[in-house]
Amino acid sequence: MKDWFVYVLLNGAHIAYTGIALDVEDRLARHNAGEGAKFTRGRGPWRLAHVEGPLSHGDALRREMAIKRDGAFKRALKRSGV
Repeated sequence: MKDWFVYVLLNGAHIAYTGIALDVEDRLARHNAGEGAKFTRGRGPWRLAHVEGPLSHGDALRREMAIKRDGAFKRALKRSGV
């Protein structure tokens, strides 16, 4: 079983993006190179604000959805200035 990670990125405008990846550092580099998700293109540079894992793929997907629904969690990350 591969180890998956849930990550939250923030940009200079304090926009949050949540995703899952096997290699978070590589995924961050791809987001910043404009090769990541369509949502992140042209909105960088992105910085890593939060990581959770390792998790199974299913658990990572469930946690990603929970974070996306949890506005208080993302607001707390933005306020912390991570």
